[in-house]
Amino acid sequence: MFFSFDGLDGVGKTTQLNLFCEWLKSAGRTVECCVDPGTTPLGEAIREILLGRRNLAIGLRSEMLLFMAARAQLVEEVIRPALAAGSIVVSDRFLLANVVYQGHAGGLNADALWQIGEMATGGVMPNLTFVLDLSPAAAEKRIQRSLDRMETRGSDYRSRIRDGYLAEARLRPGEIVVIDASRSIDVIQEDIRRAAARVLRT
Repeated sequence: MFFSFDGLDGVGKTTQLNLFCEWLKSAGRTVECCVDPGTTPLGEAIREILLGRRNLAIGLRSEMLLFMAARAQLVEEVIRPALAAGSIVVSDRFLLANVVYQGHAGGLNADALWQIGEMATGGVMPNLTFVLDLSPAAAEKRIQRSLDRMETRGSDYRSRIRDGYLAEARLRPGEIVVIDASRSIDVIQEDIRRAAARVLRT
């Protein structure tokens, strides 16, 4: 079983993902948590290029392919072996982020990105993705650190990101569930667990 968390930076993904993993472990599940891009040595190196190198010019297609490369390594090195061993995998972002950030917000063809992602991941996809939804202004106010390279692109870009997540959720209702992230941490987590429980029973 494979779950992912996504949404704008500042919506509370990390908090909710950690609570979700603790809940799964308390139920006796073996859980593998990961970050996309990241987790593997190659993924961490690519993450630093993509998010930390503000003065490095990276074209949109190059940016997309770097994310895909990090994800391909993550699947090969971490996710596929964990799933084969019977673990539940929980990832902080996955392919949907590429589709939204470089597709809906950046201007690349979203359908083409799904196809490229299918190749990069070898068909390994989350059973369910939680999109934590919050207005771009509210999400930005929650960020208590320096903005990374992707986060410095302005309010219009962040609005297109949010719209992209909501559009993809409408297109893939069985794979993506939108969670209202404006509420309390506990209430948000209850909704996440309720949605996950339905998938875990199948």
